[in-house]
Amino acid sequence: MSVAESYIGKPTSTDASLVVAGERHELPVRKGSLGPDVIDITTLYAETGHFTYDPSFTSTASCESKITFIDGEKGVLLYRGYPIDQLAERGTFMETCYLLLYGELPTKEQYETFCNLITRHTMVHEQMTRFYTGFRRDAHPMAVMVGVVGALSAFYHDSIDIKDPAQREMASIRMIAKMPTIAAMAYKYSIGQPFIYPRNELDYSSNFLHMCFAVPCEEYKVDPILARAMRRIFILHADHEQNASTSTVRLAGSSGANPFACISAGIACLWGPAHGGANEAALQMLQEIGTVDRIPEYIKRAKDKNDSFRLMGFGHRVYKNYDPRARIMQKTCHEVLEAVGHEDDPILQVAMELERIALNDDYFVEKKLYPNIDFYSGITLKALGFPTDMFTVLFAIARTVGWIAQWKEMIEDPSQRIGRPRQLYTGPTERSYIAIGDR
Repeated sequence: MSVAESYIGKPTSTDASLVVAGERHELPVRKGSLGPDVIDITTLYAETGHFTYDPSFTSTASCESKITFIDGEKGVLLYRGYPIDQLAERGTFMETCYLLLYGELPTKEQYETFCNLITRHTMVHEQMTRFYTGFRRDAHPMAVMVGVVGALSAFYHDSIDIKDPAQREMASIRMIAKMPTIAAMAYKYSIGQPFIYPRNELDYSSNFLHMCFAVPCEEYKVDPILARAMRRIFILHADHEQNASTSTVRLAGSSGANPFACISAGIACLWGPAHGGANEAALQMLQEIGTVDRIPEYIKRAKDKNDSFRLMGFGHRVYKNYDPRARIMQKTCHEVLEAVGHEDDPILQVAMELERIALNDDYFVEKKLYPNIDFYSGITLKALGFPTDMFTVLFAIARTVGWIAQWKEMIEDPSQRIGRPRQLYTGPTERSYIAIGDR
């Protein structure tokens, strides 16, 4: 155990005092290895008869975790202590998956074993192909993902017992391995092309691109620049602490639900435009602007506090200085644009001009409305050839390993109980029933 781990979650030497109805109560203050200290209110209701009120849980630590750390003020994102830029620039997605799942970067032997295990589980049950034909061709791919991923528990009965460590492990491997296949099948179905089976000789990112863009009638070779971009996108989106979808997975898992159902719940939450749909919303905004000559009009509207228009893909709720993922995504975006030669695309021209303005205009600089990862990832995915309704699906592929790691950590936590938030009730007080004829 590291020095940092030795005091995680332990009370500090000082407690917090809370006075309720004239009576003082001492609450332990717990200290993590990084980040702010936490006031432990576990016994607050029992001791005082009071709840705390924290809408959206923005000031509440819902769990103890060793997986991901964010410092929004300093623009820091760490996976198990490793800076996100180092992992994205120098590592592979399979290394990141191993790190998030098991806590350490793999040795060469561990890496090869893990990659082989993932590769051997990329295919889905053949009967699952029939699920897709039950959806309309114009169904949103995220709707398909929610249904198909949830249905995995009907096919893999040997990995739904959450009390069995071996079954939990197998469910984890299957989810990470099969998610790209399920997503690629959703894409192929939406455009009326035949499903492409996974290729075991390809790496994770290349295999996904191959399943999306290959056709049976000719050979398709994955561009290594595009595969590298896909790898970075997966790494940058792999986990992000206790965000809405991760909290959804944990809450669903706390009830004892099987892992496939929990991940399906996470996908449903991720679908929201304020969460995983942010990059789709950013590209839709660029399409609304349309051409570079219309940018001043929209910049003026964005600065007008009385106008409802907001620039999507700028600033971040957590990162108050700069999104550390955006630096890598910016570089990747420009590499992809150069590789595919889409410089004459009017939407991409709008994006590049907006980027220039946001990084230099005093209004944006002062308010820290910098281009975030959603801005760059939306442009990049469009250049890669994905339609906008697939953007959130790719986010789900990447985030699956984070959801699984968080789910496993929660299941293995001996203090874990079913999640049960309380409320501040402001409805009617007790009243008597009146017969319908007397109302």
